[in-house]
Parts: sequence; C-alpha cells; structure tokens
Amino acid sequence: MGAIRILSAKDVRQALPMQDAIEGMKKAYQLHATGGVQSPLRGRLTVDKLDAVSLSMPAYAAADDALSIKLVNVFPRNAGFGIPVVNAAVLVLNGRTGQTMALLEGNTLTAIRTGAGAGAATDILALPDAEIVAMLGSGVQARAGLEAVCTIRQIKEVRVFSPNPQNADRFAKEMAGRGPIPDQISVVSSPGEAVRDADIVYAATTSKTPVFDGRDLKRGAHVNGVGSFTPEMQEVDEETIIRSLIIVDAVDSVLEEAGDLIIPMQREWMTEDDIYGELGEIIDGQLEGRIHNDQITFFKSVGIAVQDLVAAQIALKNAAARNLGQVVEFTD
Repeated sequence: MGAIRILSAKDVRQALPMQDAIEGMKKAYQLHATGGVQSPLRGRLTVDKLDAVSLSMPAYAAADDALSIKLVNVFPRNAGFGIPVVNAAVLVLNGRTGQTMALLEGNTLTAIRTGAGAGAATDILALPDAEIVAMLGSGVQARAGLEAVCTIRQIKEVRVFSPNPQNADRFAKEMAGRGPIPDQISVVSSPGEAVRDADIVYAATTSKTPVFDGRDLKRGAHVNGVGSFTPEMQEVDEETIIRSLIIVDAVDSVLEEAGDLIIPMQREWMTEDDIYGELGEIIDGQLEGRIHNDQITFFKSVGIAVQDLVAAQIALKNAAARNLGQVVEFTD
C-alpha cells in the first residue's frame, strides 16, 4: 500500500501511445461536458523576483475514484542556464483513500495529451478525406500534434512554417516517416504558403500576434489552436474567428485564458454567444458537429486538468502491464 510508481519522460512516451491518448481525450472532454469531473480553473502562484509562475491543475472523477494534480512551473530565466523553462509533474492519488499512487514526468504527458486533444477534435470536426496539413510552429507541441492528426486521418502532405528556418528544417527531418507521418515534409517560406489549400491547420506557437491570415483558409478547413494560453497571446486572427464555427475544450477556461477569443471580444469582433460549444458536448451528442462540408471549424484549447487525469490513468495502466518505471516504497 505504501509503494508508488515513478514514470520518467521515456516511460511516459512508451506508456501513452497516441491512439490510446486520443480515445482518452474524447473521454476526458465528455467527462467535463457532463459534469463527471471536478476541475477548477488552474491556480497561479507568482514568483515575482524570478518573473516566474507556478500553476496547479487538480482534477477528480468520482465514478473512477481518480484524483490527480499537475504542477507546471514556468521559469523564463532558466533559458540562461541551459535548462528547460517549463517543468511539470503529475501526481496521481487514490480517489478513495487519498494515498499517493504515482508520479509522472509532466512535460511529456502534457505534450502528448495536448496533441491527442487536438487529434480528438480533428477526428470529430475535420472532413473525412482531409489529407493536407499545415503546421505553424515546430516545437514539442507541434511534434505531438502532427503525430495526432496523422494518426486519425490519412495525411499525404505536410507543410511546416516557423519564423526560425533552422527549427523548421530540424522538425521536418526528425518527424518525416515517423509512425503514421508521411515520409516527406515540406518546409515553406511563409504562413500563407502553408495554409492555402490545407485541410487541417495546426497552430502551436507562443506568439502574441496572429501567425496566419484567416483569409487564406480554404472552405471546409479545420483549425486547431493550441499554442496561446494567456489573455495576451493571439496566434489566430479575427478573420479566422469570423469565418469559423468555434468549438472549445472548456468555455470557462477559454474565457479566462484564451487571447485568441478574449482579444476579439475586447475589440467587439465577437461575443461569448459566438462560441458554438464544447467538444465534449458534441462527443456526448448534446450538440451537432460540423453541419456542412464548406464550413470552417476552429477548435480552441487551453488545456484542462481532466486531460491530465485521464492521460495519467492510461499511462499507469499500460506501465503496470509492461512493468515500466520504478516502483518505490513511499510510506512505512
């Protein structure tokens, strides 16, 4: 009873395959939409002297006796020391007793569950014959996102744009031919070149200004916006908002944190009523999804704690079956 399982980044990658994660995120969104989970807005603790922030994301699903909390620390000055700016960990507890069950490396879990969440949205909202993907961004989130969309659609062409061409080149070389990803990934010189005629657009940047022109979106395109997570960040422009059916992971969260929607509201380009609904409501059958093939759909995600809870549960089940990680005695 006093033992816990510790999963490293490598263990999490092995224990949380993308297909499992995508199906898990559908469950997570449905739990949120049906009130099957308690997951308050993320707590924020500022470390003023270091310009840093510590975020806490608890979640509890009574039906599964599942309880977890993710801690995310963003310390920008770490870059000067050659260590990661973002460090995260997920603590899993027994929902019946409160005892500690596991500790998982959180950066890897977050990347996979974020990509899987957008993969779930793409599976539900993108056209079935979607085959061209535009990737805006070339970091960790973009890697997981590309794997996710290629897992649930037969993707034939990938175009990637990054303001740093070296990063885009590295992304293309590392991701080409990996699992379901096509063997060829094109690095393009502008966002417009990436987005025009793309069936799926995936934005995973930390930009504070829009990274593509919504007028370049083709009819029937699906857009995932997963990069911006503060009211000041806006990677998707107002033109995209105006042209799209807007679906979100959690209404209360995006109204608090998503600059992609908050900024257009402040400028009176849209109101809260323009948000069609939550993805979980579509999964649960409360709302219809895409209405016609020419409709542009936009999924905005800032991430919710139930995603971490469900992803951790999947990873722990697979880890136990495959004997991954380290099991240590935690209490007497």
